[in-house]
Amino acid sequence: MKFTLSWLKDHLDTTASIDEITYALTDLGLEVEGVENPAAKLADFTLGYVQSAEKHPDADRLNVCQVETDEGVMQIICGAPNARAGITVVVAKPGVYVPGIDTTIGVGKIRGVKSFGMMASEREMELSEEHDGIIELPSGKPGDRFIDWLAQNDPAKVDPVIEIAITPNRPDALGVRGIARDLAARGLGKLKPRDCDVVEGSFASPISVSIDDDTVDGCPVFYGRLIKGVKNGPSPQWLQDRLRAIGLRPISFLVDVTNFFTFDRNRPLHVFNADKVAGNLRVHRAKGGEEIAALDEKTYTLQEGQMAISDDSGVESIAGIMGGEATGVTEETVNVFVESAYWDPVQIAYAGRALKINSDARYRFERGVDPAFTPEGLEHATRMILDHAGGEASEVVVAGQVPDTSRAYKLDSARVQSLVGMTIPESAQRETLTALGFVLDGDMAQVPSWRPDVQGEADLVEEVARIASLTQLEGKPLPRLTTGVPRPVLSPMQRRVVTARRTAAALGYNECVSYSFIDQASAALFGGGTDATRLENPISSDMSHMRPDLLPGLLQAAARNQARGFADMALFEVGPAFSGGEPGEEQVMVSGLLVGRTGPRDVHGAARAVDVYDVKADAEAVLAAIGAPAKVQILRGADEWWHPGRHGKICLGPKKVLGVFGEVHPRVLAAMDVKGPAMAFTLYPAEVPLPRKSGATRPALQISDLQVVERDFAFVVDADVEALTLVNAAKGADKTLIDDVRVFDEFIGGSLGEGKKSLAITVRLQPSDKTLKDADIEAVAAKVVEKVTKATGGVLRG
Repeated sequence: MKFTLSWLKDHLDTTASIDEITYALTDLGLEVEGVENPAAKLADFTLGYVQSAEKHPDADRLNVCQVETDEGVMQIICGAPNARAGITVVVAKPGVYVPGIDTTIGVGKIRGVKSFGMMASEREMELSEEHDGIIELPSGKPGDRFIDWLAQNDPAKVDPVIEIAITPNRPDALGVRGIARDLAARGLGKLKPRDCDVVEGSFASPISVSIDDDTVDGCPVFYGRLIKGVKNGPSPQWLQDRLRAIGLRPISFLVDVTNFFTFDRNRPLHVFNADKVAGNLRVHRAKGGEEIAALDEKTYTLQEGQMAISDDSGVESIAGIMGGEATGVTEETVNVFVESAYWDPVQIAYAGRALKINSDARYRFERGVDPAFTPEGLEHATRMILDHAGGEASEVVVAGQVPDTSRAYKLDSARVQSLVGMTIPESAQRETLTALGFVLDGDMAQVPSWRPDVQGEADLVEEVARIASLTQLEGKPLPRLTTGVPRPVLSPMQRRVVTARRTAAALGYNECVSYSFIDQASAALFGGGTDATRLENPISSDMSHMRPDLLPGLLQAAARNQARGFADMALFEVGPAFSGGEPGEEQVMVSGLLVGRTGPRDVHGAARAVDVYDVKADAEAVLAAIGAPAKVQILRGADEWWHPGRHGKICLGPKKVLGVFGEVHPRVLAAMDVKGPAMAFTLYPAEVPLPRKSGATRPALQISDLQVVERDFAFVVDADVEALTLVNAAKGADKTLIDDVRVFDEFIGGSLGEGKKSLAITVRLQPSDKTLKDADIEAVAAKVVEKVTKATGGVLRG
């Protein structure tokens, strides 16, 4: 949004400097993106009076002039054809930078004669393209600043142009009036009244307007009137200067009027050539396929449902976006129909994007204009046309009615302190809202129609704080909620995640952060890929589903690294995996992946391929770090993406699974293009039981001073019996005394017979209250034999 300082002062009675205004605008939330101040580059130019001008002794086209300045009479050589005695000129003394020629003036010699400056032309000062001669001023005293003379006699040439960024919630600031209102509320001046009298129509409009029933939601109200006998032509100089300053090209007065009110009041208008309108105007929705040659000299094809304004001959305007060329005004136009309508922002935005039209009208309508100003905008435009182009106005034609945007919210003065942290007296709050156009009725604040962004009590607080300036906020530390040492901020689950991440990194794993979205094929390999986890609007086809596990992302990272020559990897990730799309259908996991060898090859042959026991040890280390019990069970029966014979579930019971470790199934590796084998683990921190005591105090170290007893057993079992089954059975014989059970030997064949094997285990007994006697040991041994026999069908080997 661009505007000039003089334009702003049409609405704001202020003596504030340009710097004060730009600072206040940014502080108010209307960020200043740039200021073009023509006076800044002309500040050093002064006026001079040419006392005499004589021919240069060695050049026919040069004159040696004696110029009176504020530093006395200076000799200046000039080649301009109009350089002569008795004129007031603009002087650039030595040291002055001339922008038009990008030169700093110095003292020089021209064909043997010294020159102490320069008399400037308009092009040399970048005021225009005029360069046939130096500037001649009709008034002024030697020594006066040129910019002061321009400000008094030709202010448009030194009028600063301010450009501000408009956020979508502030459509009122798309008009100079709205900007002035904010500055007035800040205290940088007083808002000037800019109302106009209603223009009484002297005849009935021959053109009527109707709105189709299915279009009322897009165009609630339409105001228009005919003005006959106008004289179109160039706009007044002040209007042309303002439009040029903000980057618009003056076209003709009738067109320039609509552009002026678009920026002055955020009120887009349109003017039809009434003599080219066939019959009456109708606001309707397009059936699809209608074509219109628009004012930008392009032809557009309307889509079904888009709004249009048509006469009896067809579409004459793309509603709220751009008018048609057929009914556009020209210098020969004498009768015009002026339109002031309100259009629904959403529907204008959809149509503008579909048609790829960017116009000032669309920009404002899709952000929201003041619906209540619709009839007033027509009156202002009518008055301006009658005052400058003459003519006679008809009665106003109205279709529909102005939308009711009235609403009120309670002003709670105490909420400024609680929401913003500023102390502002209630009287100042009420004064601020009144200055912004709110109407206060007791504690209720009526919101003005030009502020669609104010939708609640908190918005009232925001307005008060914004005008008071958020720079007044003072940083204060938050009060302590408790005395002494504050309670931990992180929850137990959050602390576990941090601990797991640090432990995995300490074990030599590199952390990965992958997307929570994966492709359907990869998700299906890990039990996902269903409609429950499918994204409605995926970023790409490779990110169509929520990940059911962390391993797909790690395997994809491993495949990319292998493709680039990195064969040995240790990767891990901590994050959520999703079993569905509803709240609660997610679980935080810790996953690690080992691929390749344990280290580089060396002469000693120490490096080896990673195996199941590597990831088992790492998984147990991470679980121990996050507080998992030391005694766990290793069971089979994990999901199908694990190798059926080379994996284990870390459990506290058949239904309490803390994690899984093992080799990834070759079928999965092949599908994900990973060169295996690959070892992995997945842990579930939320499944680890919380400690019974939440304090930070550690329990006393308990070490038994009683002798450990170990007994060896060898059982003959069927060849298909797993050692794990036997170990778990032995451990269950006496959970108090038995501290550990390990397999130390396996024998197959010999006298055992076909289909049999021998498994030898060591059972470690750790008494806690008394030394074990032979009878106690024999009793435990008997229980071990009984449990193993019952669980495996094996017998004690003789």
